[in-house]
Amino acid sequence: MKTIPYWIDTADAFPDRSGKPLPENADLVVVGAGLTGLSTALHAARKGARVVLVEKEKIGSGASARNGSMCNLGFTIGVGQAIRRYGIERAREIYNSYGQAVDTVEELVTTESIDCQFRRVGRLGVAYRPEHFARQQVQQRDLARHFGHETTLVGKSELRAEIGSDFYHGALLDPLSAGLHVGRFVRGMAEAAERAGVEIHEGNAATDVRRAPNGRFQVETARGVVDAGQVMMATDAYTDRSFPWLRRKQVCVGSFIIVTEPLGEELARALIPRGRLIVDSKNIGHYFRLTPDHRLMFGGRARFAPSDPESDNKSGAVLLREMREIFPQLSRTKVEYVWGGSVGFAMDRIPHAGQTADGVYYSMGYAGHGVQMATYMGRVMAEVMDGHPEANPVRGLAAPRIPFYNGTAWFLPFAGAYYRAKDRIR
Repeated sequence: MKTIPYWIDTADAFPDRSGKPLPENADLVVVGAGLTGLSTALHAARKGARVVLVEKEKIGSGASARNGSMCNLGFTIGVGQAIRRYGIERAREIYNSYGQAVDTVEELVTTESIDCQFRRVGRLGVAYRPEHFARQQVQQRDLARHFGHETTLVGKSELRAEIGSDFYHGALLDPLSAGLHVGRFVRGMAEAAERAGVEIHEGNAATDVRRAPNGRFQVETARGVVDAGQVMMATDAYTDRSFPWLRRKQVCVGSFIIVTEPLGEELARALIPRGRLIVDSKNIGHYFRLTPDHRLMFGGRARFAPSDPESDNKSGAVLLREMREIFPQLSRTKVEYVWGGSVGFAMDRIPHAGQTADGVYYSMGYAGHGVQMATYMGRVMAEVMDGHPEANPVRGLAAPRIPFYNGTAWFLPFAGAYYRAKDRIR
């Protein structure tokens, strides 16, 4: 099996942007060349800023090209919970930002002519238990009443028109969510940023950021120091120990994906007839979709462990077993790709973005919605740094402190065991 992400392997080769001399100064230094960093850099450069983007590995080597390639509407907390927590107006603003995020991706695909097969195919949230479908009925009502978001309930008897499996008990369909080829999107975003004047430096890790007496910043990297007017940290779940203050704001959870051999169009369409993006309602859930070349991509939190070759292979075996449980017709199908990555979660399961006491900007904690939210929050933070703090939908919302946590999630195996036990009680 290949351990490179399918989305990278099937995109055009990325050019090497390493080894270039750093400039001595910049208006803005962005740390991290995933979608948050690329979008921030692109939108700041469009405003006339001189932007330097530094990346310790390669563009998209973190979560931005290691995901399910989905742009889904809706956050990861319930509608009622959001209203109780933030009040109706603020909850509506945060919720609407997820729709604006998908619109942002579509706009960039169009204006920058990025060939990444963006399609509004719809997200199908499938109910693992009958009571989950009952909750979806309440969710549908609340989404329409409070947020003006119209969705469609799909009962168990109708579900065969959407998925070739009897494993689930109904579903909620959001028609506005989109799929794309995220490897091609990341590559296109890098090219768009360079056209706007961004200087991208791969293989150059940022190791420290210091505020100078004159109010500017000294960004220390493996290849030298850049004097910057502003600094944006865009490393999310791939923040290393050089920046412990950012690591402590969220927990990084492993997520793993397998991709089958080509199935042929007939079998692929028998599995997901309308090409939906599918996410199930388990505590340790699955997400799956068809790829453009008629494979099944199947992902989930298979193991509560960091991504490495051993963990990826063990997780792949778990996912293969679970995939075949849902789709017995794939009992003889081979897997050709397996890989893992990290997802950043704050304790309240919404993104957080703003400015530290020292004046460093950041955005993080997309909780599995990173394709669209990272892209959108990059645009938002370019506005914030240009003097428009009201553009930030999560302004003023500090990430809750995680007790007894120093950036190493020692408690994840215990949490994993608890949620797996809940899922087994069916």
